[in-house]
Amino acid sequence: MYLYNSATHKKEEFKTHTPGHVEMYTCGPTVYHFAHIGNLRSYIMEDVLEKYLRYAGYDVNRVMNITDVGHLTSDADEGEDKMLKGAKREHKTVMEIARFYTDAFFEDCRKLNIKRPDVVEPATNLIEDYIRIITKLLDTGYAYLAGGNVYFDTSKLQRYYIFNDHNEEDLAVGVREGVEEDTNKRNRNDFVLWFTKSKFEDQALKWDSPWGVGYPGWHIECSGISMKYNGEYLDLHCGGVDNAFPHHTNEIAQSESYLGHSWCPHWCHVAHLNTEGGKMSKSKGEFLTVSLLEEKGYDPLAYRFFCLQSHYRKGLVFSWENLDNATVAFNKLLSKIAALDPRDGAVDEAVFAELKEKFMKAMDNDLNTSMAVTVLYDVLKAKANGATKCAVLESFDTVLGLKLPEKAAELRKKQAAAPAADGFAIISECGEENADIEALIRARADAKKAKNFAEADRIRDELKARGIEVTDVPGGAKWKRI
Repeated sequence: MYLYNSATHKKEEFKTHTPGHVEMYTCGPTVYHFAHIGNLRSYIMEDVLEKYLRYAGYDVNRVMNITDVGHLTSDADEGEDKMLKGAKREHKTVMEIARFYTDAFFEDCRKLNIKRPDVVEPATNLIEDYIRIITKLLDTGYAYLAGGNVYFDTSKLQRYYIFNDHNEEDLAVGVREGVEEDTNKRNRNDFVLWFTKSKFEDQALKWDSPWGVGYPGWHIECSGISMKYNGEYLDLHCGGVDNAFPHHTNEIAQSESYLGHSWCPHWCHVAHLNTEGGKMSKSKGEFLTVSLLEEKGYDPLAYRFFCLQSHYRKGLVFSWENLDNATVAFNKLLSKIAALDPRDGAVDEAVFAELKEKFMKAMDNDLNTSMAVTVLYDVLKAKANGATKCAVLESFDTVLGLKLPEKAAELRKKQAAAPAADGFAIISECGEENADIEALIRARADAKKAKNFAEADRIRDELKARGIEVTDVPGGAKWKRI
């Protein structure tokens, strides 16, 4: 299996510290608001990666944090704590906000068929671990105390910029324009490991520490959680591309300085989901959520299908038109699978193996899900019986997570029960439900029954103008978009 490594900027054969076993860490959400579908693109692709590793025979231990403290409104060390901001917005406590949005996040994951990681740990649960790590970094000279805060000293590193090469002068102190310089820092890229009350007097969550009452910085939590549950050697670290700097850069700096050896050799970053107006962001106000997609009548798994049609390292542009196209394609795929009879013959193991090899070749090539989706259509076109095709599709779906077998079974059941009281059945070949179209099809049938062929032809032409093709079948009619 070859995966692109953000740390080396090339595709590499994926190897692990312990053969056959993967220690995997994925950066979790900051639970101050609902996740938008751009955030969830990363979790979908990480879910596919984890499921494929298991499919390929690896034993996987996947760990994810829940950020409920320490993440400031700047991804560096400036601004207000995001959790406190959320609590003020909704007039609740930080912990109430954290519980509510953690539950909301995992409900979105359920709808998108994203597997819950083996370990999910809120940042606030491991304060003593962070204090122990920070203490050692101070003792070994990698950190210093200034102005009440503990900072990591980036000048102690041979190489700080792991994912991109920068000159020292290229980056502003807080990464973003307009950020005031923190005069406590010895070097402009130093970052905070522990904030004390000298930082924010109104910070809701505080703990005793050797350096005063305060709270951990955002970056230290992932190092602490990963080292506790993944051990000293991490095989694969994933996250959105926007986490690469400064968050993942700082994770590497503090983890390797604490451990005294290399920490994680392979880094996987998922590209942004953009709208036609630019990057999707919560800071812009309104943003797209899974619940909003459902309110507009979309199946969340159609959005998952939309994501799988593109490569995870390529920026993906969201528009309602693009989602409509993905929905039509998804429904057509389900309709074709529903037309298969899983009881048709015995599974042909040779055909199964041939198609599986094709699927794995696509996935082994840097998780090429768009090619893997193409293989689904190759299965449908294969010279094989229904039992073989259904078995292959079910196998692939353990990775792609589209619930193809379940949805196809539901569609078969619905089509079998389709005849109405008058015995006239209307079957959608693309699996789409549309009451207006079905009403027109029924009106056409009534016109034909009354021998009003002019009206029947008029309705047929109206449907055709709307891109609908109707075919008469015994006992009813079937329709599809053309």
